[in-house]
Amino acid sequence: MDFLGKAYPRVEGPDKVSGRAKYTQDQAPAGMLYGAILVSPHAAAKIIRIDDSKVRRLPGVKAALTDVHPTGTVRYAGEEVAAVAATSPEILADALELFEVQYEALPFAVDIEAAMKEGAPRVFADKANVAEARVSEEGDLEAGFAKADTVVESEFRTQVQVHTPLEAHGSLAMWNGEELTIWDSTQAVHGVREGVANALEMPINKVRVICQHMGGGFGSKLQPGRYSAIAARLAKQAGAPVKLMLDRKNEFLGVGNRPNSIQKLKLGATRDGRVTAFSAITYGTAGIGANAGVRLPIVYDIPNFRHEHYDVFTNAGAARPFRAPGCPQAVFSMDQIMDEMAEKLGMDPLEFRLKNDTNPARQQEWRIGAEKIGWAKRNPKPGSDPGPLKRGMGMAASIWWPGGRGTQAMITVYPDGMVEVRCGTQDLGTGTRTYVASVAAEELGLEMAQVRALIGDSDYPKSGASGGSTTAPSVAPAIKNTAEKTREALMEIAAKHFRVSLAQMEWQKSTIAVKNFPAKKLGWKELCSLLDTEPLEVRGEWVEGLSSAGVAGCQFVEVEVDTLTGRIEVKKVVAVADCGLVLNRLTTESQINGGIIQGISYALFEDRLMDPHTGTMVNSDLENYKIAGSIETPEIEVIIYDEAERGVIGIGEPPTIPTAGAIANAVYNAIAVRLRELPMTPDRVLLTLAHAER
Repeated sequence: MDFLGKAYPRVEGPDKVSGRAKYTQDQAPAGMLYGAILVSPHAAAKIIRIDDSKVRRLPGVKAALTDVHPTGTVRYAGEEVAAVAATSPEILADALELFEVQYEALPFAVDIEAAMKEGAPRVFADKANVAEARVSEEGDLEAGFAKADTVVESEFRTQVQVHTPLEAHGSLAMWNGEELTIWDSTQAVHGVREGVANALEMPINKVRVICQHMGGGFGSKLQPGRYSAIAARLAKQAGAPVKLMLDRKNEFLGVGNRPNSIQKLKLGATRDGRVTAFSAITYGTAGIGANAGVRLPIVYDIPNFRHEHYDVFTNAGAARPFRAPGCPQAVFSMDQIMDEMAEKLGMDPLEFRLKNDTNPARQQEWRIGAEKIGWAKRNPKPGSDPGPLKRGMGMAASIWWPGGRGTQAMITVYPDGMVEVRCGTQDLGTGTRTYVASVAAEELGLEMAQVRALIGDSDYPKSGASGGSTTAPSVAPAIKNTAEKTREALMEIAAKHFRVSLAQMEWQKSTIAVKNFPAKKLGWKELCSLLDTEPLEVRGEWVEGLSSAGVAGCQFVEVEVDTLTGRIEVKKVVAVADCGLVLNRLTTESQINGGIIQGISYALFEDRLMDPHTGTMVNSDLENYKIAGSIETPEIEVIIYDEAERGVIGIGEPPTIPTAGAIANAVYNAIAVRLRELPMTPDRVLLTLAHAER
């Protein structure tokens, strides 16, 4: 192949670095107003009265809404209460202060353990804070532990990680009569279209959603936000376009996070290193939302297990899907308890994993990663390095399941030889636009410059949301299928031109010829000129057999821990990952790099801090909510385990899953004390060391 499987630059790269690429934040049609949402300062309250009379009298205010809250009972600080549109950001800020809102403050619980206590304030009046258990089990747990020669028990905790895309959530809404166009920073143009149409009770064919470019989306932009419908209502009332982008504080409070967890684990194994049983009791809060699950057990072959999970409601913004939901929490605990068991049995952690992981790809990946990191040079005795700076190595496993389906596409071939590919998917920075062009170019034998990829518009053929690593395995087969049909249609045109049967035609890259008659052939431009003035339009769809599901992987990490300051520095990460047929090696490696950096950030820095007295987040800005940056980025070696015969598989989720677990195991190897709580901050390192010395 000319493109697929190789590294090539993104087609939109020049537009992004030059500033020509227009994000939702950049849209500014003539007469545009600025919108904003007034949010509740209370974690729990009843809205008694809202007076917007002073707001409406302020010069420059063009619209105001006081009915944006669906029930009138606020359940977290940051929940929408009112909205306003004005001619400038400065007037907008003044207008927000002029709303007069009377609240009846209510008791609240923003901490998971406080919410679980007997007599804690109820988040919802009609249900308990601790939901009924969700249980998954297999085999005979009691018999499994009876077979075990060794049992290990541990408790682990992970924090709430907040979504922090560089481009905030938001929309620009513009009406043309009864038709609504929304520019939205979204992972689902079709999903927003449907959601807004439902919210406004209008026909879906009257709504168009556009997302030309977006500045990050890790799951929180998969669903339509209230802000989209609010922007549309403000625009309708004002009779002008309204752009409503959330400020950074409202980003932190109201549009998603990764749930925290409390995990109580028990693992049994025989003396020869075979795991026989595993049990877990876990708790997690998704705020006022549900599904704070931890995906245990994960990765390893366990014949007998039971997992009992409890969602806990708290007065905080609802969680949303966040890059491999439930998996980083699970691997952080699972791979640590695997290491604990290996140590208790006197086995090398790598040998122990090879005994309990029958995934054929990962069997090879474990060995590849171990060789690349220099596993043989690992400290045989944890904490044995002399001096205060201690190095260690650790490992953890990665897995992800979903595949893809359902995408449709259309290709238009013009008489001058240019090709346009339309698909209603969206590019959240992963390179979708590029492989839409490259797959079509590959099938048609063209240069990528001859193909224009048109995506991010709900008026284009339908595709699903970009999440769960489903985009590439959904979109790429649809583009290939459409390009194949385009080729067939062009061969029919050429057959008529040469007055031969279709069976006599032969496609040779971008040239078409009559078999056994070398002189009878047409180059691409000659072929397209046969279209005269009418472009050729061909539709296609996802077909089975070109993609699959399930990604194996593992990571090895080397860290340095300063035992005087408690600082953990990740020195190197070796990531081995499979993703089937690699569409673009450059963007695939970029995705893996990004997932690892996000995993380092989760492991060492990010933590939502809630004030138990006020019920608000105290670090809701990018100064106090620490995120890993270039200084914290280590050497990263990416090894792609090619399995082209499996077709296209997504790679967005898996690379962030094992990083925290691998770092935790490396830290233990360095300092001989185990950190069982995230983030692994310097104070926790020092406290753990001090406790171990007692």
